[in-house]
Amino acid sequence: MLTILYFYDNKLTGAIPTEIGNLAMLTALEFRDNKLTGVIPAEIGNLAMLMDLDFSNNKLTGGIPEKIGNLHRLEELYLYNNALSGSIPAAIFNISSLQHIGLDQNKFSGTIPFTVSNNKLSNLESLFLDQNYLSGGIPSTISNATKLVFLVLYNNELTGSIPTSLASLRNLKYLYLDYNRLSSESSELSFFTFLTSCRSLTYLVLDNNPLNGFLPASFSNYSTSLEVITAKSCRIKGNIPDGISNLSGLVELEFSGNELIGSVPRTIHSLANLQVLYLDSNQIRDVLDIFCGLQSLGLLDLSQNQFFGSIPECLGNMTNLRQIFLDSNRLTSMIPANLLSMKDLQILNLSSNFLSGSLPLEIGNLKAAYSLDISFNQLSDKIPTTIGELQALQSLSLAKNNLQGSIPESFSYIVSLEFLDLSHNNLSGVIPKSMEALKSLKECNVSFNRLSGEIPRDGPFRNFTGQLFMNNEGLCGDPRLSVPLCQSNSIRRSSKRKVLLLVISLSGMAAILIIAIGALLNLRWLKKPKSSSGIELMSAAKYERFSYYDLLHSTDNYNESNLLGEGSYGSVYKGILSDGTIVAIKVFNLLVEGSLKSFDKECEVLKSLRHRNLIKVLGSCCNLNFKALVLKYMPNGNLEKWLYSHNHFLDMFQRINIMIDVACALEYLHYGYDAPVVHCDLKPSNILLDEDMAAHVSDFGIAKMFGQGESILHTNTLATLGYIAPEYGSEGIVSTRIDVYSFGIVLMEIFSRIRPGDETFSGDLSLKSWVEDSLPDALQVVDANLIRPEDEHFTDKLKCVTLIMKLALNCCTECPRERISMKDVLAELIKIKHQFQFLMTHTVRS
Repeated sequence: MLTILYFYDNKLTGAIPTEIGNLAMLTALEFRDNKLTGVIPAEIGNLAMLMDLDFSNNKLTGGIPEKIGNLHRLEELYLYNNALSGSIPAAIFNISSLQHIGLDQNKFSGTIPFTVSNNKLSNLESLFLDQNYLSGGIPSTISNATKLVFLVLYNNELTGSIPTSLASLRNLKYLYLDYNRLSSESSELSFFTFLTSCRSLTYLVLDNNPLNGFLPASFSNYSTSLEVITAKSCRIKGNIPDGISNLSGLVELEFSGNELIGSVPRTIHSLANLQVLYLDSNQIRDVLDIFCGLQSLGLLDLSQNQFFGSIPECLGNMTNLRQIFLDSNRLTSMIPANLLSMKDLQILNLSSNFLSGSLPLEIGNLKAAYSLDISFNQLSDKIPTTIGELQALQSLSLAKNNLQGSIPESFSYIVSLEFLDLSHNNLSGVIPKSMEALKSLKECNVSFNRLSGEIPRDGPFRNFTGQLFMNNEGLCGDPRLSVPLCQSNSIRRSSKRKVLLLVISLSGMAAILIIAIGALLNLRWLKKPKSSSGIELMSAAKYERFSYYDLLHSTDNYNESNLLGEGSYGSVYKGILSDGTIVAIKVFNLLVEGSLKSFDKECEVLKSLRHRNLIKVLGSCCNLNFKALVLKYMPNGNLEKWLYSHNHFLDMFQRINIMIDVACALEYLHYGYDAPVVHCDLKPSNILLDEDMAAHVSDFGIAKMFGQGESILHTNTLATLGYIAPEYGSEGIVSTRIDVYSFGIVLMEIFSRIRPGDETFSGDLSLKSWVEDSLPDALQVVDANLIRPEDEHFTDKLKCVTLIMKLALNCCTECPRERISMKDVLAELIKIKHQFQFLMTHTVRS
């Protein structure tokens, strides 16, 4: 007699057979982690002996049959991570034996059906309804589930206030209400007061609710069992209550993105167990000494506040700190040496303050640091040579200070360095040639200094643009960097020897003979043969000009085997120049209407722009019957290939980094040039990947360059369907906001691996609406190869994707004025990346 039926992770497909209702003696039925489709058969309600029902992690649709209410012995009901929809049957809450309900990560709508007439769940220990579309208020009768330990309602559309009846849930440990629309009935957030009666409460998560009120003094009355309070972006006002020091069990406290003012209670150092503290993006005005007693602290984020005074020495004694964010405050004085002696510190951001003095030699002790930003301060003196000891460092910014002296040779020892910004200082001397050994270096910005000598030519310097070296009058080197050619010392020495020999040998000759010999020598120099490579310098744009036969030979007569791709206006070929350089050659088909205009537009745009994340143009070939651009070759092809080829895969960090690169490029186009430039056709095929998987935006054939004072243009040229903003497609209106819209679509595409033009989208259904309808259940839309339920850090990965999808939707609002700017998009993506990195290495939540 069959009583238990388990099928775990068996890749079962198809529908659940209705005949299953005939297995009358079943006590446990578990089909979780399969690929079942269709609806849950109503015949399940015939299994009167059933105690355990688990259909989680499938692809079931439809609603929950009312007959499930007949399962009066049911103890566990798990239907999470499906595509179930409709209302949750009230009959479920009449099953008094139920201990665990998991209906999260579906598409349920309507209210939570917990009423006076069906609140029999006296044995209920966990209720998971998160990541649905539930609306209405949190029912006060939920308090009758007196054994409740987990109440998880985040990522819904719940409104109203948090009911006072929750105070009777004395066993409640985990309360997740984040990402709803909950508010407060008064200016004082009274629920903080009554929740203190939940003496077992361990996790209180309220993020992204418009609570709009003040923290009450009774906030300090929670028991020592409380470990996590997070209430970011909740419009919390006023001061942090003095009694917060009573919460001695706190491990994580997050109040970022609120409206807190005043100072931090002096007794906060009593929180001996605190590991994570986010107070960023508020208006707190205080000194830093008050945090020195938090010896367990691993992450301290106080950025974008009004902290003032000096950085205290005692901060450097907090040996557990791994990440410190003090940027955008009013800190003054010198950087204490022991702060830069923290051998386990990973991230230090002191940018946008008023720090002065020199960089301490102790900076070489930051052995574990991979990100260091001290830009926008008033540092002076030399860069210490000990900086070369930072072997793990990936990003270093010392820009916009008053640093002097030369760039230390020891930079060449920072083998992991990817981004270096020394711009806007008073540095002099040469750029060390030894830095050519930094194979990972993607950007080296030394612009606006007083550097001189030859710019290194090899290693990563082959890929850099002139913008990174501008406003250094003494630099020379490759003309493509918009600097003069260097005069060779060896030529000068050779010339001097020749002149000396001539003077000695011809001293007795007649003056006319000397003049004749000098004239002959001068004529010989003037007739010195030019390079046979066929390359000339374009005087205006400083690019190389290639002959038609150069390109023909480099591509083996445009052999099809060298074809890299085809577009609307031509084809792109791989070429190998006579010196062995591999390039990409974009040949325009002049028979196609608009191709000549596209070529002219790309030349106009690309000759003016320089950024590490824009495609690099090496030169062109132009005559009456042939137009081509010679571009830097991208060995990893385009993003489209990596998304949809079965032979390629991008992990979570790669996808985030690629979109940060693209955001950097668009932020530069919109804000970094004299006037805005709009790309107009952002899509995966126009995002190219170099050998290090760094992204470069390409194809500026329909880009628009704004004139001074212009913010909106009109055009009749349309871009690729699926990626274009509504106002661009319907009215031809062009502004920087259309790039933001396209970026949002690409952001959805890269994490869902679904094209906006996929055949499944028709009528009113689009990639945008599909993502919008699926959230807060990001697992419904995320690329199945990217996140699996059995993955380590599954929850953290899913939360990261949810944040990214929400950001993508903010990029794609219908009204252009309501769209987020690329500056804010870039800042938010970087923040999501940092949060994800921290979660991967320091998971606080269990």
